[in-house]
Amino acid sequence: MMSQGSGTYTTTAGVPTQTAAAAPPGAPGLDAAVLDGAVLDGAARVARVVRDLRGRGPAAAAGRPRGRGTKSLVFAEGDLVVVSGLPGSGKSTLIRRAAEATGIDSQDTRDRWARRLPGALPYAVYRPLVRLAHYAGLRRALGSGGSVVVHDCGTQTWVRSWLAREARRRGRRLHLVLLDVPPEVAREGQRERGRGVSGYAFARHRRAVRRLIADAETGRLPRGCASAVLLDRDAAGALERIAFPATRAD
Repeated sequence: MMSQGSGTYTTTAGVPTQTAAAAPPGAPGLDAAVLDGAVLDGAARVARVVRDLRGRGPAAAAGRPRGRGTKSLVFAEGDLVVVSGLPGSGKSTLIRRAAEATGIDSQDTRDRWARRLPGALPYAVYRPLVRLAHYAGLRRALGSGGSVVVHDCGTQTWVRSWLAREARRRGRRLHLVLLDVPPEVAREGQRERGRGVSGYAFARHRRAVRRLIADAETGRLPRGCASAVLLDRDAAGALERIAFPATRAD
């Protein structure tokens, strides 16, 4: 649901997918807007939600003031978010800008290791250590019980399964934010950051991300995901905040 004039989407409301998903025990209640738009299947089941915000960014807002795109995505306190997309699509940029306090990004881990090692050392040599350090940091963040926004390349289905299990364990939800960026734009993004992936690896990423986007467009979400938000490059550029406001006691 988009707040009038605020540019904020509360991501528990929207067009439901065709497949209902069980609400986790103890999950935050859904507001009336969700119940009005959702297909209910029994007292504790509500359809999962897909939000397509592509075309809402400044470049698509012809004739409107710049910046009228969605500026905030709001999730329930304790929920988990995965940001997926092609290498170079802007995942790290989005997380740093909109979710710095809650972001867990493998690129940050790689940068920390690169600063400590000789510049001539190929990344392939220490890649396994970077991955171990990244997943150890993610495990610590999840152990805190707080919300996290996790960088995902799209090919690591086991990571999304891990996060879905953790969301269920804590009685919260897992959400997917998908960056839909053309491959040539993602390649340019890789060149701009001075790091690229091999043609073979990029093809794997393309297949994985294309499948995630196509499934979301038809209302099919990865197992354990409660919602998905689709962003193009402009919509991602307009986004300023991914928030998990604390629940107020009555």
